[in-house]
Amino acid sequence: MMLGRRVRGSVLAALILGAALVGVTAGGVIVPAPAAAQTVASIAVEGNRRVEVETIRSYFKPGPGGRLGQAQIDDGLKALIETGLFQDVRINQAGGRLVVVVVENPVIGRIAFEGNKKVKDEQLSAEIQSKPRGTLSRPMVQSDAQRIAEIYRRSGRYDVRVTPEVIEQPNNRVDLIFTITEGSKTGVKSIEFVGNVAYSSYRLKDVIKTRESNLLSFLGGADVYDPDRVEADRDLIRRFYLKNGYADVQVVAALTEYDPDRKGFLVTFKIEEGQQYRVAAVDFQTSISTLDAKSFRSFSRVNVGSLYNAEALEKSVEEMQIEASRRGYAFAVVRPRGDRNFEQHTVSIVFAIDEGPRTYIERINIRGNTRTRDYVIRREFDLSEGDAYNRALVDRAERRLKNLDFFKSVKILSEPGSSSDRVILIVDIEEKSTGDFSVSGGYSTTDGALAEVSISERNFLGRGLYAKAAVTYGQYARGYSLSFVEPYLLDYRVALGLDLFQREQLANRFISYGTKTIGFSPRLGFSLREDLALQLRYSIYQQEIQLPSTLANCNNNASNSLLAFNPTPAFAQLNGIPNGGTLGGVTDSGSGLWCYADGEASLPVRRELQSGKTLTSSLGYSLNYNTLDNNKNPTDGLLIDWKQDFAGVGGDVKYIKSSFDAKYYTPLVADIVGLLRVQGGILNQFGSSELRMLDHFQMGPNLVRGFAPNGIGARDINPFGTGDALGGTKYWGASAELQMPFWFLPKEVGLKGSVYADAGGLFDYKGPTSWAQTGEVNVAGCRPARTNSVTDPGTCLGLQYDDGNVVRTSVGVGLIWASPFGPLRFDYAVPLTKGKFDRVQEFKFGGGTSF
Repeated sequence: MMLGRRVRGSVLAALILGAALVGVTAGGVIVPAPAAAQTVASIAVEGNRRVEVETIRSYFKPGPGGRLGQAQIDDGLKALIETGLFQDVRINQAGGRLVVVVVENPVIGRIAFEGNKKVKDEQLSAEIQSKPRGTLSRPMVQSDAQRIAEIYRRSGRYDVRVTPEVIEQPNNRVDLIFTITEGSKTGVKSIEFVGNVAYSSYRLKDVIKTRESNLLSFLGGADVYDPDRVEADRDLIRRFYLKNGYADVQVVAALTEYDPDRKGFLVTFKIEEGQQYRVAAVDFQTSISTLDAKSFRSFSRVNVGSLYNAEALEKSVEEMQIEASRRGYAFAVVRPRGDRNFEQHTVSIVFAIDEGPRTYIERINIRGNTRTRDYVIRREFDLSEGDAYNRALVDRAERRLKNLDFFKSVKILSEPGSSSDRVILIVDIEEKSTGDFSVSGGYSTTDGALAEVSISERNFLGRGLYAKAAVTYGQYARGYSLSFVEPYLLDYRVALGLDLFQREQLANRFISYGTKTIGFSPRLGFSLREDLALQLRYSIYQQEIQLPSTLANCNNNASNSLLAFNPTPAFAQLNGIPNGGTLGGVTDSGSGLWCYADGEASLPVRRELQSGKTLTSSLGYSLNYNTLDNNKNPTDGLLIDWKQDFAGVGGDVKYIKSSFDAKYYTPLVADIVGLLRVQGGILNQFGSSELRMLDHFQMGPNLVRGFAPNGIGARDINPFGTGDALGGTKYWGASAELQMPFWFLPKEVGLKGSVYADAGGLFDYKGPTSWAQTGEVNVAGCRPARTNSVTDPGTCLGLQYDDGNVVRTSVGVGLIWASPFGPLRFDYAVPLTKGKFDRVQEFKFGGGTSF
């Protein structure tokens, strides 16, 4: 009995001792526990080839007294496994020492991609973490495969499959191959809106960036499903409603569902519109005793009675906060507060101006710019290191950086600085390609076929400069142009532009002569406000008229020359033309047939031809006011252009030319947009210099549709001439247009129609009417020639013209296509009233593309 107890006691003691000598690692490996505490120096390492022994030992951190206990050994084992350098790690006890046995991961010899056609190897290599000459980590390889698949999904290929393959090589090396099955693009098959009452789904599709797939989708990428873009569309919808008075709007969700039958995504936006609010009152308050809150009223873009507009509210806050900073209140903060009246559907807005926390900018760190110079980014800030932190100025800088169009994304974040009153601004940007090579082609009823090749760079040399070179060659128009813009002249927010151009307009069915112009124009641009810009310019150009061979050489033959005629004895006697003699440009061929020696063109044209090259030197300016919601496809807002040019700063001509053009867009009902346009101009002579015909305004469908180019205004009515348009020194025009979509067509087709009515006039020709050199003078009481008469030219040799001082009107319909090939427009207009000698062109087409 006693012996049995001793045996059982011995067994129990042995089990306890064994348990003390054995431990369990975190990775499930049973490791004998050391009989006594070890030191780092006593650790033996086996199985390593590339990793040094001391490197492996360094992962074991000694405890108190420099000894390694079980906790320190477990931590070291975990640290070695987490390095990713080893396939296996084991810890054994041998001869009273700790032995670490490792199996190293193989080294990657090369990485290859197979099956990728849409994404280049260089892009994929930059995205994955596995690298040649690095160690192979199988978890990292799986992560890389997922990253490659995500890149394809971002480009709309959700059927992509990525299979990694490891090929063993000698000396513990491997090749890593990613086999990619790209699949086809996964598009958005339908976009639906739920809960929208105030605005139709057709209108809301204009607001978002995502588009539905159609036959022409291959020319763009907006129909490809992108979850980030869909999420951004939610914000665009919300901001659209907030801009139009719906202060309670919520875009509850953007639901996406893959439809295997249609092989695409169905996107549905759920909207809760709420009520539309108007502004009942606008008030200003401040807790700063030395600041007059009422003085900020002029900076408010919110008016009593107008629709609530969150965008205008944000801009008001920004301008007020900047103004407070200019007045010395660098830490002032403007906070808008809106008190809603749910019954009246109104909101009372209070701008509260308070003293904010005294925070300074410690540093501005820029990340992600590999090409763009730092100073190009920093100059968009109105603050720098050491200045008071102003969130409004930071937001403005972010908006300016986005508007540069140099970057895919711009985000400015703030981080705590070295102390509580310091903040660090982090500017995270992602650059994109800023160069463009364009081959453009088009056709219009005015200029005929036209082609242009151009190359441009928006961020030249990474310095924010703009440069462009273009060559144009067409049926009736040819030339080239070189442009350069420095947006920050001498580090001021002033844009310097330089243009060099040469244009040649050939004779066509609208004008009997051609012109050749070569010139140079520097300009300065100032942004007075976000919606108001000023441009100052100087232009100097040389111009000459060119006649086609059919007009330049008269054949002295009645059957070939429009101006050949047999003058009556009374006409010859009145004008002093002797039989068989010569009087200036009028010659007698000896056969009784007469013609102008330098062609049948109108008198002003021939005078200009005789003068040769004319130099024009002018100073000018432009004011542009723009509140359009979209410059390419506007539906709301006002665009006003006012221009004036003063010629006579040297050169051969003197005049003052002024013009005005205003367009007002407003949404009406059922996605119909109204457009009102008013335009006008006046040309004034000063000094003794005579106005040239070429300096006059020339009008046609640009003033009243339904008329030919140069089809309106004074015209040479000499029956033996070409009937050239002479232009006028004054014009006015007004137009009313309704633009409406074709609701039965998919939105993505981009077609809409228009109906319009135009009215306008061009009058008061003040160019040359006589030419003493050729004996062509206007005789008081002279009798005009009878139409189509070659035997009775009348008693006038000077310019015979009809001023056509009548109001022209027309009505018409148009087809507007925002096509993938560029904007196209077709117009058919019928003149209702016109001058006797006006020229009509009822159909007009114009458009082009770049690719």
